[in-house]
Amino acid sequence: MAQYMLIMRGTDETNAAMMANVDELMAATRRLLEEMDKAGVYVGAEGLDDPGEGVVVHFSDEAPVVTDGPYGETKELFGGFFLVDVASKQEAIEWAKRVPAVPGSKIEIRRVPGEDEVPQDSGKFVKEEALRESSGQV
Repeated sequence: MAQYMLIMRGTDETNAAMMANVDELMAATRRLLEEMDKAGVYVGAEGLDDPGEGVVVHFSDEAPVVTDGPYGETKELFGGFFLVDVASKQEAIEWAKRVPAVPGSKIEIRRVPGEDEVPQDSGKFVKEEALRESSGQV
């Protein structure tokens, strides 16, 4: 089994279309989450607030600069995600095809590397594991 993130991507136009049908899409999303849970693949899912309410922290050689969101000249916006634990990328694709979406939307699928793929003795892993333990995430 491997975890995959199904990343919801849209545009201003698809976000507007989604909001026009938000009750119907939310009901369909709840049904999908129930199906994922029954199938034993559901790990988590979250949607995000309006991109216009966000901010972006830009990093360069100077001090970080904070600007109002979402991303300046972007054509696509990150709208939320589903996290599933499935046997293969193909199974993740099949779940992504079932996500309620409006025409023009996209789902990007990315595998989440497992702990066994991170060097166990690296400083990053040791610090992250300690942080997870102290916050009760383990």
